[in-house]
Amino acid sequence: MRLSRLVLVRHGETVGQSSVRYYGATDVALSDSGRAQMARVRAALVGECFDAVYTSKLQRTLAAARIIVPDLPPRPVAGFNEINFGDWEGLTREEIEARDPDGARRWRTAFAEFTYPGGDAVLQFRSRVVGAFRVLLPEMPERALIVAHKGVIASIVEELLRLSPAERAAWPIDLASIHILAAADGAWHAEAVNTCAHLERLA
Repeated sequence: MRLSRLVLVRHGETVGQSSVRYYGATDVALSDSGRAQMARVRAALVGECFDAVYTSKLQRTLAAARIIVPDLPPRPVAGFNEINFGDWEGLTREEIEARDPDGARRWRTAFAEFTYPGGDAVLQFRSRVVGAFRVLLPEMPERALIVAHKGVIASIVEELLRLSPAERAAWPIDLASIHILAAADGAWHAEAVNTCAHLERLA
């Protein structure tokens, strides 16, 4: 394995208001605010060198990658697409609670075993993301950037750092956040978790 430094970035705000609405499989675009956030990410990562950048096949991550590393063509990976929230796509947490209180309760209390109504099972989603990452890993270069979605970042971080479900749930992943993992002596550790200082004073 050549990969020794992995930077993960969550895409920015979208026209679908991803800060408050659950958009997974829906292919919403970055908003003007999201593009501004990605420009801030680019400035924050100016000291990093990347040999490759990977994204999902959804336009919000492709557009984000092109802003962050404009000289490096993104490599879209279908396995890195976000989870499908099914009947809950586009809803806020409050709308989900109001429309499907029983489902929302199961979602809160048994997340790891949850299946979104009309959408993906959480366990199958994680398996898909981790499987795609493992397939890529032997050919990934030493320094890589992944621009992806909250669930994808959480799955990769959980896999590399060997987190428990509780530790993974406690790992914050905000829009336009930066997470840096590094490998040493065969083990991965976190150098940065949910870095968002670059977004300060951004309207």
